[in-house]
This record gives sequence, C-alpha cells and structure tokens, in this order.
Amino acid sequence: MPLEDLVTFFNEIKEKDYRAKQLMQWIYSKHIYDFDLMTNFNLELRSHLNQNCSLDFDNAIRNEISEDGTQKWLIGKKDNQIIETVFIPEEKRGTLCISSQVGCLIDCPFCATGHQGFNRNLSSSEIIGQVLLARKELDEGRLTNIVFMGMGEPLANYPEVIKAIKILNDPHGCNISRRRITVSTSGLVPQLYKLSEEVGVSLAVSLHAANDELRDELVPINRKHPIGELLDACWHYADRQNLRSVTFEYTMLKDVNDSAKDAKQLSKLLKNKPAKVNLIPFNPFPGVKFKPTDQNKINDFRNILLESGIMTTTRKTRGDDIQAACGQLSGQVMNLAKKTLRQKLKKTLH
Repeated sequence: MPLEDLVTFFNEIKEKDYRAKQLMQWIYSKHIYDFDLMTNFNLELRSHLNQNCSLDFDNAIRNEISEDGTQKWLIGKKDNQIIETVFIPEEKRGTLCISSQVGCLIDCPFCATGHQGFNRNLSSSEIIGQVLLARKELDEGRLTNIVFMGMGEPLANYPEVIKAIKILNDPHGCNISRRRITVSTSGLVPQLYKLSEEVGVSLAVSLHAANDELRDELVPINRKHPIGELLDACWHYADRQNLRSVTFEYTMLKDVNDSAKDAKQLSKLLKNKPAKVNLIPFNPFPGVKFKPTDQNKINDFRNILLESGIMTTTRKTRGDDIQAACGQLSGQVMNLAKKTLRQKLKKTLH
C-alpha cells in the first residue's frame, strides 16, 4: 500500500497516522518482512497484522546472469504464470526493468512478450515485489533506477502502476527520485494525460515508426491513437511535468523502418520539440520474422536525426545471451482466448 492507503488502514483499526510511516520504514529501509520483529508495534497490533495482512513476495524460480553482468529473474506466480525482471548494471547506476502485466495486450509483432499473449495485470504488490526481490539479491545501493519496460503495457494497468510508483518514490518507501523512475508506453493517450496530472516520472514512448500506415502494423494501438494524437499528449506531459525531454524508443527493423526516408520523417515529427530518440537494435527471438538493421545503417539513421538537432543515442544491447535484452522478455503466459483478449483490450482502452 502507498502511504495514504496505509494511513487509512491504521485509522480504521484505531491506530495513529504515524504507524503507516513506521511500517514502511520496517519494510523498505530495514528490509524486515515479519510483523513479529517490528518491535515498536505492541503485541495486539502485531497480532492483528499477522491475522489480516501479508508481507510475502514471490521469489525467483531461476536467476540467469549474462556475460555482461545483466541479471534476469524468472518469478513464478501462484497461478502458474511466470514473469521476468531484469537488472542492468552500469558504472554509475543500476537499472531494474520491471514487469506490469503477465504478457501484453498490445501485441506488437517484433516483441517476444506480445507473441506470448496476455493473461492478467499484476497487482501493485507483485510489481513492488520485483523490486524487493532485486534488493534482496543485490548488494546495497546497486539499484538506483526503475524502468517500467518489462512485460506488459504499464498504462493498461494504470491503478496498480500508480500505487507502485507512489511506493517507489516515497521517502518512507523505496525513496527513488521520480526522475529515476521511467514509465514506457506504446501510446495509451487518455491514460497519458491522466498520468501527467498524477506523477512526474520520466516518460518513454515506444514509437518505432514515423508514419501512421507503418505504425498501425508495428504498434497496433496506433489504429486507435495515431501519431499526431500521441505526440500532442507527449508535449502536454513534458510541459505539465517540466520535463527536459520525452524519450522516443525506436527499434531498428531491417528494410522495414530504417531507411533515410524514415529518418527524415522522424526528424520532421520531433524537430524543435522536447524530444530525444533512443535507437534500439532489434533483438531476435524464436518465431519472429524481423531482422536486425546493420550497425552502419543505424549510424546513418542516427546522423540524420543529429543533423536535425535531435538528441539521439543508440542503445547498447545487454543480456541478449540470456534472452534479457529489449523485446526478448517472454516469461510463461497461459494465454487467454483471442475473443477474451479483444474484450479486455477494449475495456482497458476505455
């Protein structure tokens, strides 16, 4: 629970507001997950918490470590689903890539998660549980950044993701700066406007194409919220949250979206806007039809954007030897029927 929800919880059992902060300190600062060890709670309160609450979080069923130091945890759920969480170590920071859904509704054809289908949203406790697991497994202080770039579309699980963000950002919680928390979305425009009013985290947008015809194929949500509508929401978000820039993620697919013409179209969309581009080399996975763009062509694409004054970087591929690179997370999703998927997607988007 976020702090305000914990305050309400304690008030309902006739306890003072400060109990909420005490409990969060036990969990997130002292890493104590046993109510009986919380010595500033009286016996009656500890008994009530034991009978009515849980501090459990799912442990990893497997931990894989890449040659480059990237770690991937496969986390088993009680309903036999498996999600994946990835830690990416760098010299001055450590980034945890967390999942927000079991599978994904958006069904982008170049993403392994989309190929797996969709089963359900994760609860805020399951989202935060990934962070607690990583903190337990890693040396103190290694985890500095959180990105909602794992399995799932975060804004399609809006209420639970917001709860998780509040806990991550709270000084009594994980105490991670809002600028070190990034939400990545494929373009759920109404939720993006809503997000701009609630939390000020960093924003990444999975663009992957510079025109609606191609993006309709690569990112199916574009058929409902086309590029122009999406960009308007992005500029609103940047203005409302005083962001220096919105990051646009662009996976480079050979002979699909990697031509000089595509680069010039993208430049036209983003020039003189609060935007930066992250070019992502495509990471293949079994059963996919797409191929990676050659590095020289990625460099040419990047140079066209740089010449237009758009800050552009190329993401370094990490963890591809353990299928932990961008677009490769698949877990184990007990897929729902296609009809049910369409109904869930329609409900989510409205």
